[in-house]
Amino acid sequence: MVNVPKVRRTFCSGNCRKHTVHKVVQYKKGKESSYAQGRRRYDNKQKGFGGQTKPILRKKAKTTKKIVLRMECSDCKHRKQLAIKRCKHFELGGQKKARGQVLIVFCFFLFLIVMNKVNMYYF
Repeated sequence: MVNVPKVRRTFCSGNCRKHTVHKVVQYKKGKESSYAQGRRRYDNKQKGFGGQTKPILRKKAKTTKKIVLRMECSDCKHRKQLAIKRCKHFELGGQKKARGQVLIVFCFFLFLIVMNKVNMYYF
């Protein structure tokens, strides 16, 4: 699972040309235009009788997609995109894990168990 903060201090390749704070959002594909040449050609071919004219891909090769981060400079509003590695679970601005928190809880439980055994020996 990948957890990315919502703001990031990184180099701005726009007018700033220095490290500034960037707002981070996940890239999403926009709505396809119905007037693009390929879409017009496909719709024209599909018209009338004859069923499906082009093959529909059913054998998907990949199980995940590469995550693309869209970063916007807070000063000059210049946007840039950064592709990160593939992952099944992606979270933006989620809770940050505290280091060693699990270890502290585990040690506390061990302490309680040891104390209970010590108390049983005294009785």
